[in-house]
Amino acid sequence: MPEAQKSSIKRIVTASMIGTTIEWYDFFLFGSAAALVFNTLFFPDADPLTGTLLAFATYAIGFVARPLGGLVFGHYGDKVGRKKLLVLSLLMMGGATFAMGLLPTYASIGVAAPLLLVFLRLVQGFALGGEWGGAVLIVSEHGDAKRRGFWASWPQAGAPGGNLLATAVLAVLAAVQSDAAFESWGWRIPFLLSGLLVVIGLWIRLSVSESPVFLEAVKKQQGEAPAAEKAPIVTVIRHSWREVLIAMGARFGENVSYYLLTAFVLVYLTNQVELPKSVGLNAVLIGSAVHFATIPLWGLLSDIIGRRAVYAFGALGMIGWAFVFFAMLDTASSLAIIGAVTVGLVLHGAMYGPQAAFFSELFGTKVRYSGASIGYQLASIVAGGLAPLIATALLDATGASILISCYIAASCVVTLVAVFLARETKGTSLRDPEESAAVTA
Repeated sequence: MPEAQKSSIKRIVTASMIGTTIEWYDFFLFGSAAALVFNTLFFPDADPLTGTLLAFATYAIGFVARPLGGLVFGHYGDKVGRKKLLVLSLLMMGGATFAMGLLPTYASIGVAAPLLLVFLRLVQGFALGGEWGGAVLIVSEHGDAKRRGFWASWPQAGAPGGNLLATAVLAVLAAVQSDAAFESWGWRIPFLLSGLLVVIGLWIRLSVSESPVFLEAVKKQQGEAPAAEKAPIVTVIRHSWREVLIAMGARFGENVSYYLLTAFVLVYLTNQVELPKSVGLNAVLIGSAVHFATIPLWGLLSDIIGRRAVYAFGALGMIGWAFVFFAMLDTASSLAIIGAVTVGLVLHGAMYGPQAAFFSELFGTKVRYSGASIGYQLASIVAGGLAPLIATALLDATGASILISCYIAASCVVTLVAVFLARETKGTSLRDPEESAAVTA
């Protein structure tokens, strides 16, 4: 295949988005299963809500491993290139998810079952920690500055795409199976399906070329020798720690709100509102479809009016919607629940759509993979990783949703502060390896 054809931006975007969708499918599948069946399969001695807490604690462990994955993948991604690390992350994620589908439950092997589940979740988190940076950078560094927000938002759409796929598979199984059959063996099918998806994703990712911006930076450093930054992480910590903090803060409200809108909502509807599992799954399914379609539009808008304006709109909108959201869930109306999830995810997209371009533009080429990954993944530990756990604990302690709404609003205030402290990055060139355009004000 001619190099020009392989390097076309549309091909790069397609390959990146499909691979990202598959990896997020694997990661989100665990969250949905934790909310629906893992509490009884792996923590059977606990009462339902406590079992859910334990399942979400296991779910949160994956987020703990993500910064480590970001560090390792970022380091080698800045040294040897984006493409190789993207292929490795896909193999690790798919292998761990497929293994979960074969995992014996607590009833079969006792305490070893949740321990194995924790180990595989750590592998998932480690792989996803390296996935995001490479996926968005290989698109950002192939595209031009004028439309970077639009093109780089497509890998971001892989997140709701993966959630859409995972929720759709679970919804179909829940619809055609009894609860007993689903808990007995049906839940394994989506995990085993990951094996086929990884083969497809691997074939697509191997067909694209390395980032030209990265290759240019390598050549510029030592003639034509393929050398890169010896210790990108050290450079990031020494010279770009402000940008890392900006990325973490901007990520905070976005990450908290997303996992409450898509994972915790299943717990709230089944335990608090006492509705069938299918109601929550269908709401997340429809909301994720709309989310998927609107993320590139928010990215496009950020190319027109700037990253900060779009990002701030999403955070402000989420602050208000946090208090409307649970009131709509409490109506027990399917239409109201679908509306609550869908509007919430559209507002979330205003933060998530410009995020890839925004974070990419914060760092120079030689440390971009490390810097963007560290900022993105460190926030995920205290934000998305703990969000369902904190929300479930608040619900268990108070029996009401008001503190959960306050929790979402407070996290979005953190995001607003970070966005306010950052300079606008729209139109930044990524070709200067020393460039770090978006320095804190």
